[in-house]
Amino acid sequence: MSSTHAEVLARTADAVRSAGSVLRKRFGAVARHESREELMRALAANDEAVLEVLRPRLTQLRPDARWVEDELEGGALPPGEWWLVDPAEGNVNHLHGLPEWAVTATLVRENRPVLTAIHLPLTGETYTALAGGGAHLDGRALRVSETADLGLALVATSQARPDEDASIVRRIGSSVTAMLLDALVVRTSVPATLHLASVAAGRIDAFWQFAGARADLLPGALLVSEAGGRVTDADGRAWTPESDGFLASAPGVHAAAVAALTR
Repeated sequence: MSSTHAEVLARTADAVRSAGSVLRKRFGAVARHESREELMRALAANDEAVLEVLRPRLTQLRPDARWVEDELEGGALPPGEWWLVDPAEGNVNHLHGLPEWAVTATLVRENRPVLTAIHLPLTGETYTALAGGGAHLDGRALRVSETADLGLALVATSQARPDEDASIVRRIGSSVTAMLLDALVVRTSVPATLHLASVAAGRIDAFWQFAGARADLLPGALLVSEAGGRVTDADGRAWTPESDGFLASAPGVHAAAVAALTR
């Protein structure tokens, strides 16, 4: 390879920061829409504006890496190296004038994240992680919380996408009930990536989700694991992009979180 993974990560972080400035300029008043079609056009316009900056820079970095075209898709990727990008993670928040949104870029090889960069344009923060190299926020090493009692834990979940299958919706509802009974406080909001960044930073003790897109979960999975957390499916087994559940947590609350989610 012509560049080390650390060099690629540094340049990826620069790329998401540059692209994020485009999304920040587009942020402001609530974007009004009268139909699902109007909403989808507004979401796509944000994506396209960011990708115009981000895609050529990442393609130049790794010319042989293929590009995941639909950030909402789940499941395993074909063999090889891929750029997995969410140009406006939390896009619906952006259009509603809410601050929780980001630009993410993750290099995936053989369905394992190699490196990720997550930029929050409104705060200027950039989270990065490198497989085997730790997780950082603007260069400061991240570490998950030391909480060992789920009853003292702040936990979070997220809706993976609109129009989920009814069985998944019911599973989400029962899991929230279980966590409301067992944890201290439950947060429910989108997007997943920002919750996972908070798990990696020790601000939230656990995050779970059912179903979900690769672009929602792979960046945060790398952040949390490199910050010393545990990443599994909701049953406590090894997580892959094909799993139907996801759990990332501080080690001290993982077993109790699995017990709550599988009750």
